[in-house]
This record gives sequence, C-alpha cells and structure tokens, in this order.
Amino acid sequence: MRILVVGGSGLVGAHVAEVLRERGHGVSTVARSANPGVDHLLDVGTATVEQWRPLLAGHDGVVFAARTDEQQALRKPIYPVFRDDLVEPVVRLFTAARLEGLTRGVVMGSYYTYWDRLHPQLRLPERHTYIRCRIEQAQEARTAAGELPVAVLELPFVFGRAGDRLPNWAGPLDKWARSKSPLVVPVGGSAAASARSVAIVAVDALEQASGEDIPVADENLTWDAMMARVAAAVGRPRRVRRLPAAALRASVRLGGALQALGRKESGINPSHVADLLLAEMFISPTTGRPLDPSVGETFHQGMTPASSK
Repeated sequence: MRILVVGGSGLVGAHVAEVLRERGHGVSTVARSANPGVDHLLDVGTATVEQWRPLLAGHDGVVFAARTDEQQALRKPIYPVFRDDLVEPVVRLFTAARLEGLTRGVVMGSYYTYWDRLHPQLRLPERHTYIRCRIEQAQEARTAAGELPVAVLELPFVFGRAGDRLPNWAGPLDKWARSKSPLVVPVGGSAAASARSVAIVAVDALEQASGEDIPVADENLTWDAMMARVAAAVGRPRRVRRLPAAALRASVRLGGALQALGRKESGINPSHVADLLLAEMFISPTTGRPLDPSVGETFHQGMTPASSK
C-alpha cells in the first residue's frame, strides 16, 4: 500500500508513518509547517478538495492525524470554530479521497465518542462542543467517503514522543510533577495508550480496510496511579492524594462561572467536566502492552520549548 499521513510530523502521525515503513508500505506525509519527515506543506484546516486531490493521487489510503486543543477557552460561540477545525477538513479530505479512488482511511478520533455510546444519559454532545464535533467528524467523514471504508480510532490519553513532539497536556503535568506542590487528583481515571500502540492499531486497520469504530487502550489507570507514574518518571516519586468529589465539583463550577463572565467557552465545558473527571473512563479490552516505557519517554527528558506549544 501507499498511504498519505496527514499530520505526519505530529506525535501520532510520525509513529504511524514509522510503523507503515516497518511493514514495507510506502508513505507520504502532509503537515502545516516544515519539520523533519514532512513531504508536503499544506494548511490542513483550509485545504480545498482541489488542493487535496493531487496529493492523494496514487495512494491507496489516507490517515487523518491532525490534532486540536479542546481545552482552549475561546470567545462565544465556539461551535463554528470547532467545526472548522475538526469536521470540515475531514469532509474535504475524504471527498477528495473518494474522487481519487482510495480504498481505505483512518481518522484519529477521541474516546469521548466511545464513552457517549456507553453512557448516552450523560448527554455529552449537548454539554461539550468538542465531543459534539468529534461525533460529527466521524459521521461526516464517512458520508463524504461514500463506499471508502473509514476506521475511527477512539483515542484516550496518548503517551510518547516523536522528536520534540509531545502530547499537548504533557507540559503542565511535567511542571507539576517536578514542583514541590502536593499531588492531589480526583477519584476516577482514564484509559491510556502509547503513540506506538495507536500506530500499530491504525496500520492494522489500514491493512484490513476496516471501517469500524476502534477504541484503543493499553491500560486503564486511576488518576492517582497515572500521576504517580508521571512523578516517578521525572524522578520525584511521592504520594498522590485523592481530592474529595465535592471539592472538585465546587472548583470546576467556579471555573465555569468565571469563563461565562468572560463570555468564553472551551470545548470541554467546565460546568460539566466533573462528570468526566470523577468517572472511570476505561476501555475494554485493552491491548495489554506495557505503558511505562512511553510514560518514561514522555517525561524523563523534560519539556523543551518546541514541545510545550
């Protein structure tokens, strides 16, 4: 196969390209800015169908691995901004892929869509713009692709490193773990995976021309277990305490009120984020691959200016 990896210089995209090459497949990469390993420069957010078609020509499949920051607070209304960032680019990309006769595709999505299927009573798309747009992203990518099968990988916290590229949440955690501040986290927890594992699952999906929703996790961790691993990785192992649920709810309500006063919103609504943080957002089954190597890879070298953007 020959595969175009969109976001090929990012954390997940770089690992996908690596695994594809290891298996003998041809790879081309696209990114917004010039970085090692980038073959084509293109503004992924605004690229038209006509701009995508010559880049897709001659390929069998495409991977959309560009990322967004769901926590960034923006002026209301934020829904059009998130649609422009998450939904419209994949619609144009997979429209072009269908027209060029590609036979398979993968979108790097979010495990919030998996959680929404399991717990519709939480009304996640109504409460969180980011989750609404992730659901629309998967649906509309497949509509644009027509008969071209598109697998959506539903990703949790992803650990790892690709050059100086790190998870966008790693910088604050690294700083906190290295500080003298107490480590206090909510009850609850999250699934987690390494970028390498995500890449393996993505390439498996491409080889099988899968069109499924595929939740990905190496391990399920409570928040205190996850933070303890981060602290150990930076060389400051210590006890992690649990914050009472009532204290967390009061704190995030205040954050939501302050955001509203500033006429701002974020993709994950702070007024309802406690329902997510206090839950055990686990994925079953897990891959069983050990997560510790990627945790160490993420944190033991510390943050560099380029990686904390």
